[in-house]
Amino acid sequence: MFDVLQLHQALVAAARPSGAEHTGIAKVLKEMATPYVDEITTDAMGNLICHKKGKGKKVMLCAHMDAIGFMVTGADKWGGLSIAPIGGFDPASLINARIVFPNGTRGIIKAKEAAKTLSGGWTSIKMTDLYVDIGACSEQEAMKKVSVGDLAVYEGLPQAVAGHKIMGPYADDLIGCVVLLLAMEQLESSKYDVYFVFSTQEEVGCRGAKTASLAIQPHIAIATDVCGCDDTPMQDGKNRVIFLGKGPTVKIKDASVICSPALNEQLKKTAKKAGLTVQDEILLGGGTDTCSMQMSGPDVMATCVSIPTRYIHSPGEMYDWRDVEQAGALLAAFLKQ
Repeated sequence: MFDVLQLHQALVAAARPSGAEHTGIAKVLKEMATPYVDEITTDAMGNLICHKKGKGKKVMLCAHMDAIGFMVTGADKWGGLSIAPIGGFDPASLINARIVFPNGTRGIIKAKEAAKTLSGGWTSIKMTDLYVDIGACSEQEAMKKVSVGDLAVYEGLPQAVAGHKIMGPYADDLIGCVVLLLAMEQLESSKYDVYFVFSTQEEVGCRGAKTASLAIQPHIAIATDVCGCDDTPMQDGKNRVIFLGKGPTVKIKDASVICSPALNEQLKKTAKKAGLTVQDEILLGGGTDTCSMQMSGPDVMATCVSIPTRYIHSPGEMYDWRDVEQAGALLAAFLKQ
């Protein structure tokens, strides 16, 4: 059986920002998925579409394989790189984060001296207040190591921490990709015609899932992603609803979608029958590929199964590997019905 930590580490080692999935992560996922499906295709958006043939209704399971990241926009005369975000960031949380480019060049994100005197403190910092130090001492030296337009990601691999937790970059949404691989591994046959889709460019507008779902025209669509949780330490007085280690969530709504009540009920019944635990999820902000799939045709029931995660979009996202295993088992059990 696939090991969650080992799978996540392998995927993070190949992580690429939105638009560059084909240069790393897509190749690794294709190799991992090949033994479990009948055919794999790639569309013009770069989506990896893994088809397990069946005679029943079309089911699309979707996890996005793109990562948030950084693009080089230039360098100053002292060798500091200016960067633009690929995806959403809290700029203040990036200070001292280590990043790596595909060619092996490494750097650290720092705040410019002027940013330290902003009236609003760290909360006022913008991406333009940050730079990347790769060790260069001049613009010429920096541009020998990287070029304008080059992309970088967080450096470091996920590692086990206390309890059953794993911490590292890109749980969002490479851990969703792990869930699909776990489901594939457990699914010998299904009455459904199943499409496992590793989508592109979710972090910049849920773009890849739009083209994939329009082509597939599924009857049932389930995204797998991450969601915030309420059990972060030092949060006294916070209303705690979603916890690490108490099972994956079934999404009720987020800022972009109201999920299918009928499909949610089916998933909950499946979980109960299989002896699995699920939690309810209401996400007040943000969205997932669920919205793109829901709007792909006139007859689509759509929802999302999420992995509760702390510190989303940071270099140290944290989740419980038991929730990941339960999510994979839930999707497999649903497809076997």
